[in-house]
Amino acid sequence: MKKSKGFLALSILIVFTLASILTACTPETSQDDVTEAPQQENEEAERVEVDIFQFKVEIAKELEDAAKEYEKENSNVKINIQTVGGGDDYGAALRARFQTGNEPDIFNVGGPQDIKDWMEKVEDLSDQPWVDLALDGMLSGATLEDKVYALPFNMEGYGFIYNKAIFKDAGIDASQIVDFTSLENAVKALDEKIKSGELKEKYPLLESVFEYAAKETWSTGLHTSNAVLSQEFDSAVVAFNSDKVEFQYGDALKAIIDLQADYSSSPDSKEKLNAVDYATQVDEGIAIERVAMVQQGNWVFGGVNDIDENVAQNLDILPLPVKGAKEDSIFVGIPMHWVVNKDNSDAERQASKDFLNWLYTSDKGKDYIVNKFFFIPPLKGYEELESKDPLGRAVNRYVSEGRVMPWVFMGYPTGWGMEVMGVEIQKYLAGNITWDEVISNSQARWSELR
Repeated sequence: MKKSKGFLALSILIVFTLASILTACTPETSQDDVTEAPQQENEEAERVEVDIFQFKVEIAKELEDAAKEYEKENSNVKINIQTVGGGDDYGAALRARFQTGNEPDIFNVGGPQDIKDWMEKVEDLSDQPWVDLALDGMLSGATLEDKVYALPFNMEGYGFIYNKAIFKDAGIDASQIVDFTSLENAVKALDEKIKSGELKEKYPLLESVFEYAAKETWSTGLHTSNAVLSQEFDSAVVAFNSDKVEFQYGDALKAIIDLQADYSSSPDSKEKLNAVDYATQVDEGIAIERVAMVQQGNWVFGGVNDIDENVAQNLDILPLPVKGAKEDSIFVGIPMHWVVNKDNSDAERQASKDFLNWLYTSDKGKDYIVNKFFFIPPLKGYEELESKDPLGRAVNRYVSEGRVMPWVFMGYPTGWGMEVMGVEIQKYLAGNITWDEVISNSQARWSELR
């Protein structure tokens, strides 16, 4: 059970009775009126605390700011936010948090597998106003047995984030990179330019084409593997229902990993890549022009922009090509969902729903979603808020051209992506196992975990 909160009083039933009376006496209003107008001050309104336990480090500060904005409009609500992500295992941290008995009101889950795992804790949100605003397909990973249990964070796309200026100065036409062969040729050409010192004067820190963050098993075990498994499974639901994985494009996965490792900052000591984390790859890599390209997604924009606005504006996305399959696409999906803990008090559950609804449907909330979080919204009603960052626009470009593949890793067996696939890739980079062993070990564990 959840610990008591300091501001909770003993009059929950009285407050909700008063709230019902006030609602009954209030003229009918639109959703915008509800989300935009501050709530009526009520001297007797009960103070409610909402504890949020979330994973997205890229929006930690901005989410805090949004919460403060919400508190100004809702003086009886206090929002506490704890962020665990980046190099930390959010899933493990979430389970540990629940084991303490201090259960959050709002937390994050992935797709169908996560919802099944947390079914005893997640509230049915089917009646929430944002449900009818969801774009086509956005609720597929949040729905089980025709009930909606989660609000999608946003749409995200990943591939190879690259610095357009470096490519241009190296004489490489990025528009011609449409498959693995053209990507490999471009990488080799850029590598030669870097090693020859031809780009040194303009880019004094540039030392390699790639930086591969093998320490981040979410990046390798989920995102890299998804590149090939999305060719094998049509959706996360199909992956979720499969009791085995074939690795039909296992050789293509090896080629993707080898390309990044061979042209990284440690091509001759690949075991060192197992110590490369997100900050090294992004903040201390592409953001300072130490490397020209990284396997990441549009979520890196905000962090890079904080470090160097000029570099951030020069970023774009190249396809992450799977040899012998679809080679001209990036991978687009929902990174995570918001859920509400159904075991907490009525007041906490209602306050949690109200905050999420405000964040995604009010004008102020939508401004945070698009212009502060740099999210690509999963809902309708954002037509007048065009994405200002180049990576968000790049994802939209790929979507409009139909050059996208799904995220199926949300349907992997629990723990398989990070704790099995990601770890096997680390062993491979360290030279401890062969690629054939990576595949066979991962196949065996998939079946066991299912």
